Amino acid sequence: MNDNDRALCAATAHLLRASSAFAWWGLALATVSVAVLALTSRSLSMLSCMGFGATAILGVFERYMALRVHFDARLFDDVGRGTIGSLAMLDTALQRLGLRQAGSTTRRLDDRVLGARQLMQRHTIAVACQSALFVLALLTQDLR
Repeated sequence: MNDNDRALCAATAHLLRASSAFAWWGLALATVSVAVLALTSRSLSMLSCMGFGATAILGVFERYMALRVHFDARLFDDVGRGTIGSLAMLDTALQRLGLRQAGSTTRRLDDRVLGARQLMQRHTIAVACQSALFVLALLTQDLR
């Protein structure tokens, strides 16, 4: 792996780590939604309960996506630092963990970076949907 590839890995790891603010926001939205439902669900309108419930349920998906983004950030960091010597070694380790199908061809670094960016974008979209549902729930809480 050359210096340009290592720099790309480091930059990708930093980009993925920068999206952790979205992960904290998504966790906060889900936590507040669960708390609101647990404490005040009887006094809320049906639409508001559904909004808070959907925010909490979407939070489970958001947590999974946040975990994946964090995992990818650490992998790119390790590849960039040379802790993981090559992409083939990474694929072998992922296969042994059951996170990659055996016999798959080794993906190019550019394809991996694109996949990581797409994962980060999907996570951001999930948090945006959570935010929209949370705002909807807040706006409709007095409609009885």
